[in-house]
Amino acid sequence: MTRPEFSRPQRIDTIGGEPRAVDIEADETERAALAKRFELVGIDRLTGRFTLRRDAAGIVVEGRVEAALSQACSITGDALPASVDESVALRFVPEDQAGQDEIELGDQDIDVIPYDGGAIDLGEVAAETMTLALDPFPRGPNAEAVLKEAGVLSEEEAGPFGALAALKDKLGKR
Repeated sequence: MTRPEFSRPQRIDTIGGEPRAVDIEADETERAALAKRFELVGIDRLTGRFTLRRDAAGIVVEGRVEAALSQACSITGDALPASVDESVALRFVPEDQAGQDEIELGDQDIDVIPYDGGAIDLGEVAAETMTLALDPFPRGPNAEAVLKEAGVLSEEEAGPFGALAALKDKLGKR
């Protein structure tokens, strides 16, 4: 397995029951590699502030991921600024325990992530949180005009009411 572009491993044997704060920040090279991986125009900033602690069911990671970046408009390809400010709540469990029914997670809804080996990677947590928070089909201010010029109907024009409006216009011209 290859090492992620933005790797900040935390050894499991150093995480105890008391919360420990960890702050991470991607450098320029890491941001450029992540932008390529996630097909972004660029990433200006990517940071994570996390608290780690061990409990009976695994390693709990809570915190916040913030990013400033540019992604391409899904229609025109124009660069669009975007920002991310997402909370994180994860529980890491050993891969051999992932999916076992006897792990009691409590009342909180928390994503369970299996890990293999002696570390969890907070850099990958930050990178994946950032990309999952982004609009998968961003549209810039010129997108509608480009679509219209290409003959693509809007949702209103293509839907049932659009068909009725077109029929009304057609009948009204007779």
